[in-house]
Amino acid sequence: QVQLVESGGGLVQAGGSLRLSCAASGNIFRVISMGWYRQAPGKQRELVATITSGGITNYALSVKGRFTISRDNSKNTVYLQMNSLKPEDTAVYYCNGAAGAYWGQGTQVTVSA
Repeated sequence: QVQLVESGGGLVQAGGSLRLSCAASGNIFRVISMGWYRQAPGKQRELVATITSGGITNYALSVKGRFTISRDNSKNTVYLQMNSLKPEDTAVYYCNGAAGAYWGQGTQVTVSA
């Protein structure tokens, strides 16, 4: 069983930056893929970025070049560095493990114009 706890959300002005963290419990973190998803009000949850156990990354086109996903296996933590934030990035951001097997509770990111 893996538990995921996100942190780092908040309110930021457009053009600003935030770094989200997702701490995982359990012993399998280093062998599972991890990802970030987001859900804006009235919209479906969407993929933001993923990273495999080997460090291969993938990004949604809407965030490519602005967001960076990374992981520290020694800390059982995955990060999402978000730069050049836009109001349309406002959403609840969820950490995901093992392609949907595990989910965090979400952290709110609000970007003001």
